[in-house]
Amino acid sequence: MSLDERAFFTDRPESRIGNYTCPRCHRANDYNVRWVRRVKKDRVPGGADEHDRARFAKLRDYLLRLDEDVVCKACGKKFDIPSQHSLLFVDQLAGLPNNDDLEREIREAAGEDEPAVEAKPVLPARFTRKSSGWK
Repeated sequence: MSLDERAFFTDRPESRIGNYTCPRCHRANDYNVRWVRRVKKDRVPGGADEHDRARFAKLRDYLLRLDEDVVCKACGKKFDIPSQHSLLFVDQLAGLPNNDDLEREIREAAGEDEPAVEAKPVLPARFTRKSSGWK
């Protein structure tokens, strides 16, 4: 009888940040998404037959997403994570650049300096006055 897949891996919970846009209010935010990192054990478990050994040789470390939906930080509505990537292999993930480095490389290639910081508009006085409380 062949072994279960869980016998070949060690599970570790992990939280990763993902940037998603709410389909209702169209605001983008960063959300913590729960994943399980399954790391291949260093040797074949005891009681494995030849079929299990061949299967163990082909296995790779991977991430499995646990959360299917998140709650929007702006409007409070729950929405599905808009991705078909619920399983990611760790060796594919290692070569990806992070967003900050990618933005910096794009600015350098375009010949731009640091990104311009947008000035926040000044609020009218009615919003900045101290409230007098309930009467």
